[in-house]
This record gives sequence, C-alpha cells and structure tokens, in this order.
Amino acid sequence: MDTMIHDITEITGMALRNTKVAFDLFPSALSGFILQDGKKDKIGIHSAHSIFYDWKYDNMGNTEFMNLYQKAKKGQWDADDLPWSTNVDPYNSEIPILPDKLLPIYGTKYYDKLTTQEKTKLVHSLTSILISQFLHGEQGALYAAGMTVEATPWLGAKFYGATQVMDEGRHVEVFHRYVNTKLNKLYEVNDNLYVIIHALTSTKDWDLKFLGMQIMIEGLALGSFGLIYKFTKEPLLKQLLKQVISDEARHVHYGVESLRDYYTKEVSDSLRRDREDWAYEVAVLLRNRFMFLEFHQEFFAHAFSTESWKRMILQSEVMKEFRRSLFTRLIPNLKAIGLLSNRMRTKYEQLGVLKYENEKAADTISLNELLAA
Repeated sequence: MDTMIHDITEITGMALRNTKVAFDLFPSALSGFILQDGKKDKIGIHSAHSIFYDWKYDNMGNTEFMNLYQKAKKGQWDADDLPWSTNVDPYNSEIPILPDKLLPIYGTKYYDKLTTQEKTKLVHSLTSILISQFLHGEQGALYAAGMTVEATPWLGAKFYGATQVMDEGRHVEVFHRYVNTKLNKLYEVNDNLYVIIHALTSTKDWDLKFLGMQIMIEGLALGSFGLIYKFTKEPLLKQLLKQVISDEARHVHYGVESLRDYYTKEVSDSLRRDREDWAYEVAVLLRNRFMFLEFHQEFFAHAFSTESWKRMILQSEVMKEFRRSLFTRLIPNLKAIGLLSNRMRTKYEQLGVLKYENEKAADTISLNELLAA
C-alpha cells in the first residue's frame, strides 16, 4: 500500500496520506495517468453502485428536493433559442472572447515579444481549451446525473435528478455546438478531469458520486463559467453561459442539500475524515486541471520544460487569481456539508483557496449574484 501511495503521489502531485483514499483513487489514476484511457476515442468504465427502488414511493427525503424539482421544470430552456446566427470570429480583437490577461504567459517576457496576431491566436487556443474541458466535464455530469437518479435513496431526489439529466444533455449540446461551429478546435479531455470522472463513475458509494460531481466538478464549473461570463465580450458565449449558470446553481444546491445532513449527522467520524481527504485530493486534481499543459505542449514546449512551466503557472499572480476565482463556490460548499474541518483548513490554505470559506454557499446565492461575482 505504501508503494502504491508513493506511485500515485509521484504521478499526480497529490499528497495522499489516507490509505483508503489512495486505494479508492488508484484505479482511476492508473487509467488516466498511466494507461492514458482519456486519450482514446471511446472508453467504458464499470460502475459498481447499487440501484435503489422505492415501491411505496413514500421516502421523499429533504423537502428542498421537490422545491428544486419545481424550479427545474420551470427553468428548462431550448438550445435552439440561443442566437446561433451570431458571427463569432475568434481572431477579432475588437470583440474578444477572452482578454489577453487570462493568458498563462501574461506579464512574462514571452508575452511582451508577441505580435497582436500571435496574441489573438493564443487567446483562441486558450478559449478552445477551456470550452473543450467544459464540454468534457458536462459529458461526465450527464452520466453522473443518470447514476445519481439510480443511486440516491430518496424519491424526491430522483425526481429532481431526472431534470438534471436533461440539463446536462443540453449543456453537452451547446458546448459541443460552440466548439464545433464557432471555435473549430476541440482538445482532448484533460488527464486530471478524466481521473475525477473515472473515480466518481466507478465508485459504488452514492455519496461520492454526489460529492465528486455536484459539489466538486459542478462547484468549480460555477466559478469557471462565472469567470468567463465576466470577461467575455462575445454575445453568443455570454448568453450561453448565462443559461448554463442558471442550471448549474440548482445542481450544486442539490448536492449541498443531499450531503449536508448526511455528513454532519449520519456518518461516522472515520468516514467523514475519509470524505474530507477524498475531497481535498480531488481539489488538487481540479487545480492541476488548470495548469494548461495542453497550451504548453502546443506553443511553449521549446521554451519551458514541463516542470518549469508548472512552477511558472503556480507562481504567476495572474494564474493564482484565476485559480482562486474558480474555487469561490467550491470551498463554501464543502464547508456547508461539513467537510471543511480545522484539520483540512491548513491544506486548503496551502492551495491558496481557504479565503473563500466565508463566501455564500450554493443554497444561499441568487443567479444575479453569481453573474455579478
């Protein structure tokens, strides 16, 4: 077991100390980092979760599930209603999809040497990387949402979960359409994202599916989508993100409501510690997802070794602020469900994201606040 933990730590950069978490994550790390299964066109992942039927239909669970269900029914929207006729030119600096200051090399001597045309090309690729990973994450969310409908023990949660399946299918549709018709550049799934999706797909534990997708991936997505919404000047992408954010806010709220009482009142201290450690290691993977190694390999492999690129990204003030902004929703949601104990605060402080613990959790923030953040 010690050898296995060492191997995962070397491969991923995580700081695994919990042997159970190491055992749980090892198959996913092997599949993603060693076998590179995420680079294959299609991959099957075996899921070992139990499926809960309720033949009396009386265990509705948290009353908030049905409130979310009603909101979700009223909040459905059609991807075809978006202004797809909008002319999107990724190389038009007059209507930038993203500003130059979000480039990983912004503020370095390499950035200063670039021509306007070169900067615009890099912004196009950066946008394509981000939207591609949004697309891959939404595909993972689509399958995870279907699993949570099966795996949750509460009928009310199944009702709401069914609406999330529809939401995620629509998100896959709109992000794929944007990448395919506006950016014309699709990147492979990031290794770190693939490992998380593999882990929550393959686990038998229903709560890890909720924790991994509803809290971790969806929580980070809220921060990501909000950041791009704030900076983009491209009207189609802005409207698309506004619609997606309205759905994602419900999804994370659903995760908080599903796990809050479970982790704070129902599980043993040892299991709660395991979940705290699991969430932290997934947070590290999510941070590493935004090392932009795809960007490095495509444009700057000649100028930086992989290790020196990682050091630059970790030390860059621009990238530090980028990563912090992505965690604005994740950390308060972990606190809301009881997985931000004093034991964990030091670890999150080292990631530079603890400062967000007192921000509003998903169940207390409005759509207008998310869009204005």
